[in-house]
Amino acid sequence: MELVVLHCDERLAVFDKPSGLLSVPGKGPRNADCLAVRAAERFPGARIVHRLDQATSGAIVMARDAEAHRELSRQFERRAVEKVYLAVVAGRLSLDEGEIDLPMRADIENRPWQIIDHVHGRRAQTRWRVLARSDERTLLELRPLTGRSHQLRLHLQSIGHPILGDDLYAPPDVRAAAPRLLLHSTVLAFTHPGRGDRLRIEAPCPFGLDRD
Repeated sequence: MELVVLHCDERLAVFDKPSGLLSVPGKGPRNADCLAVRAAERFPGARIVHRLDQATSGAIVMARDAEAHRELSRQFERRAVEKVYLAVVAGRLSLDEGEIDLPMRADIENRPWQIIDHVHGRRAQTRWRVLARSDERTLLELRPLTGRSHQLRLHLQSIGHPILGDDLYAPPDVRAAAPRLLLHSTVLAFTHPGRGDRLRIEAPCPFGLDRD
């Protein structure tokens, strides 16, 4: 899996993470290979700011110094980073756009799964917009307003439209409908640490409505 650099300067680097590559090391030597290790080998001192699921592809930013890491982390915490994803989901959505507002928490007895919990869950919000439809699939633009683990995957499953290829939340037929999770981080926009200008990075989507 080639590590594609979308943008690089003296303060940060943005990569197009391939599906199947961990963002950070997992447990055990078999899960040591990851974006963070590869990036640090290429750009010494690079450090992770946020994460994408192993199965999710697309744009992810890493800081190249401690101050850049602090500033970018603050922007993510304050929800000052624009994040846009593309996903192909099962079924045909009748509405053109909407918002999912369902609180989430970890399923303590079944990690890494997350569950909807209206009593103990943390607020999670996702805006969606239909880009294209077929009889059995819908291509969506997704904008997470919060950053919960597995938020997009669980939210879409919760409204009856799981993402194709999702090995955690989709039923077997939807899981088998694509060779990978059809979820891609296509846009990251944030304020450049140091310069102060707005930086918008796009990662081309490797799939479409009828292309896995």
